Amino acid sequence: METLAMHISNGIIDGPVAAVFAALALAALTFCVLRGRRDLDDRLAPMAGLVAAFIFAVQMLNFPIFTAGVSGHLLGGALAALLVGPWVGALCVAVVLVVQALVFGDGGVAMLGLNITNMALLGTAAAYLLIALLLRVLPRTPTGLGVTAFVSALVSVVVASQGFVLQYWLGGTTDLGGNLAGLAGTMAGVHLLIGIGEGLITATTVVTVAKVRPDLVYALRALKPAVPAPAVPVAGGAR
Repeated sequence: METLAMHISNGIIDGPVAAVFAALALAALTFCVLRGRRDLDDRLAPMAGLVAAFIFAVQMLNFPIFTAGVSGHLLGGALAALLVGPWVGALCVAVVLVVQALVFGDGGVAMLGLNITNMALLGTAAAYLLIALLLRVLPRTPTGLGVTAFVSALVSVVVASQGFVLQYWLGGTTDLGGNLAGLAGTMAGVHLLIGIGEGLITATTVVTVAKVRPDLVYALRALKPAVPAPAVPVAGGAR
C-alpha cells in the first residue's frame, strides 16, 4: 500500500529523480513567490495564513476508502486556489507539506520535491484551470460555486495521483514488470474516491465563506464573469 500513498516515503523513488523534482519544485515555488507578491494585500495575507492552518488541521483527519483498504485526507490544492489564488495557494500547500514531513514524518524529507510537485503544484494548477473555466460557465450562485469547488477538487486529486505515476515510471525502486498502466489505474481509482471526500469538504468550506464574506474568495474577485459581445446594429435602417 506504500505505492498508493500521495505522501511519498523515502526510498520509493530513487535519488537522482528525487533531486530533479526537488530542483523543479524549488524553481516553481520561487516563481509562485514572485507572482504571489503582486496579489498580497491586507486582505489576502492573513487569509493565506488561515488557509494554510485550516489545510494542516483538516489533513489530520483521515476518512476510510473501504473498497480499497486505504484512507485519504484533504490535499487542499483546490481549496487554496479558490480562496487565495493559484500562486499563494501553491505556497500554502507546500508549507503544510514541509511541516508534515519535518515534524510528523508524513512523507520522506528526501522526497519533498516529489510531494510538493504533485500536491502543491500539479494539484493546485489543475484545480485553478478548472475553476477559471467553470466560473465563466456556471452561475455565480452558491450552487454554481459549490459545483465548481467539488469538480475542481476531485480532478485535482486525480491529477496529483498521476504525477506520482510519472515519477514512479522515471525512478521507481521496485520493478512493476511493465504494469505501469495497472498502477495508473489503481491510483486513479483510489484517488477518485478520495477526491469525492475532498470535493465535499472543499465545496462546503468555500460556499460557507462566500455566503458570509464573498470578498474573501479570491476566485470570485479575480475571475470576472464573461461579458457578452454588444449587439451590432443592422446598417441601412432595416428593422
